[in-house]
Amino acid sequence: MAISTLNRLSSQFNRLPSLSPFTKSLLTRSSAKVADRIVKLSAIDPDGQKREIVGLSGQTLLKALINNGLIDPASHRLEEIDACSAECEVNIAQEWLERLSPRSYDEEYVLKRNSRARVLNKHSRLSCQVVLTQDLQGMVVAVPEPKPWDIP
Repeated sequence: MAISTLNRLSSQFNRLPSLSPFTKSLLTRSSAKVADRIVKLSAIDPDGQKREIVGLSGQTLLKALINNGLIDPASHRLEEIDACSAECEVNIAQEWLERLSPRSYDEEYVLKRNSRARVLNKHSRLSCQVVLTQDLQGMVVAVPEPKPWDIP
């Protein structure tokens, strides 16, 4: 009975014109089963080993990588991109690039600022800026070795 009530309320919320799309997605997402939100990805770790990882739609790629032990949580303490040091930089396989939203100006700036060659690799993304969706099921991500200045 509780599930049918949640589904009914969710459909009523989606019909309200005053709610933003973000609010509607939060309300709908909260009533969905966790199993329906699972996004399975493949990650190539710095040693070249392919690992299957799991994230949830609506979660950032960074959170999925941290939860699966591929990025040290202490290395990405900052939530705002303005203070970002690109420690969560990853490389996305070519066939998945067009499924991602384009890089923002801020993300490109951070990536260029932290690139020694000042040339932006088209596969580079900040994992904190990539939001997982069901469309990204099976995406392949490479986690590069930490840069010498990132190692404590």
